[in-house]
Amino acid sequence: MPNKLALFVLIFACLISTGAFAQEISPIPPSDSIITSILPYPRPAPPTNIIARDNPSDGGGRILVSWELSLDDGRGNNNVVGYEILRAEEGGDQFISTGMAANGVNFYIDSGADDHVQYVYKVVASDGKAGAESGLSQPVHSSQQWFNLNLKYLFLIGALICGSVIYFIYHAKRGKKLFIRKIAGLEAIDDAVGRATEMGRPVLFIPGIRDMDDVQTIAGITILGRVARTIAEYDIRINMPVSRSIVMTTARETIKAAYAAEGRIDAYSDDFVYYLTDEQFGYVAAVDGIMVRDRPATCFYMGSFFAESLIFAETGNSIGAIQIAGTAMPAQLPFFVAACDYTLIGEELFAASAYLSGEPKQLGSLKGQDVGKVIAMVAVILGMIAATLYSITGVSLFDSWHEFMLNLFTLN
Repeated sequence: MPNKLALFVLIFACLISTGAFAQEISPIPPSDSIITSILPYPRPAPPTNIIARDNPSDGGGRILVSWELSLDDGRGNNNVVGYEILRAEEGGDQFISTGMAANGVNFYIDSGADDHVQYVYKVVASDGKAGAESGLSQPVHSSQQWFNLNLKYLFLIGALICGSVIYFIYHAKRGKKLFIRKIAGLEAIDDAVGRATEMGRPVLFIPGIRDMDDVQTIAGITILGRVARTIAEYDIRINMPVSRSIVMTTARETIKAAYAAEGRIDAYSDDFVYYLTDEQFGYVAAVDGIMVRDRPATCFYMGSFFAESLIFAETGNSIGAIQIAGTAMPAQLPFFVAACDYTLIGEELFAASAYLSGEPKQLGSLKGQDVGKVIAMVAVILGMIAATLYSITGVSLFDSWHEFMLNLFTLN
């Protein structure tokens, strides 16, 4: 009996395992998460037409990669959010990421390439969840270029200015008189020194408060040479307190050379130029004291000035001196204009050397620079006109001109 019972239990278990007595059960629909885990995520369309080429007009080490945007860029449920640029050496299969480009951008410059190494590129369009790879580009390598063609217009302007300088120097050497606008402050040097001679008073010369590494100080010392020659000719005394030791040494040599050129080297003295202090307002106070005590008939202020400009000019005006000033500091020019008889404004200070010497090379250079200024002024005027027209009509003057020139040169 037990054997029969055991056989019966075994047969019953086999029937249950094969589903012979199983009831029909309605299937449970799978959830979305289950479907997602089973079905592949829909990828965006890949970018196409991958082109890699050496980046033009650079010093090497840069490759320009461009492509056609994915069809899902900017639209659809699989909106592309960016592109990843991958690079590998030709023949290799290990791609590394060189950077990312935002959606809507169809180019990237790889700045980490080694010159003369062949690379292949591919671009991956990503929607933030999945990505689609493009095909491979043709092999490309970077190299240095001799010329930066992006600056060709700057080269043409530079060539025009340099050519103008050479042209004017050539004609100046042949004796042609070049027109230079008269600068009243420089024309008045002889009269100002002559007045000091008549009154028997010294001439005060202030070369600014900066050292010889400042171009305005150099320009002031250049004018000092011309003033010193007139002083040596008229046989009066120059008084030149300075705030820099190197300026003192340079000024002494300049005045000494001027006296030698006039044949008056015996009248020269190092006491004409002397050092006071580097401290700004200590120097100003000392110079004001000299002006009040010595009462110079003529005062020259040539160089770089700051807050002391008005103090100098007002003190000189109070003692009745003829004052000629020159500086390229825009904030100080109004004070000199208000209190001085003559003022060299900005570039007039730097043009003084060519103006006073009449040397052909300097005159030619000055006239050549004027050509550059004319070009700059024309460019500014054209830019203003183009910007005004664009704001009124929405039409870009330069784009229209560019299209006109292209159509002109492409006519059959």
